Amino acid sequence: QVQLVESGGGSVQAGGSLRLSCAASGFTYNEYCMGWFRQAPGKEREGVVAIDSDGSISSGDSVKGRFTISLDTAKNSLYLQMNSLKPEDTAMYYCAANDGRRLVRNGEGRDARKYTYWGQGTQVTVSS
Repeated sequence: QVQLVESGGGSVQAGGSLRLSCAASGFTYNEYCMGWFRQAPGKEREGVVAIDSDGSISSGDSVKGRFTISLDTAKNSLYLQMNSLKPEDTAMYYCAANDGRRLVRNGEGRDARKYTYWGQGTQVTVSS
């Protein structure tokens, strides 16, 4: 049973930066995928960026060049560095994991339906 705990959300002005962290435990397989998703009020959950256990990455167009995902396997932690934040980035951000499959390889890295495990979420608010 994979467990995920996010941290690092908060409030920032437009143009600022935040770094989200996700502490993971309980992976059974050597192959897996982890991703960051976000959901704003009244909107569907959006796949922001995902990374396979081999380092392959899939980023959404709205965050390319601004958000960077990284995976520290020694610390079992996933990170999301968010720079040049915009008000439209305001949302609840969730860490997610799929144990046993590399989703980015299959073109499914930002498909929320493919993920089994989810964190509780951390709020990011960007003011103009």
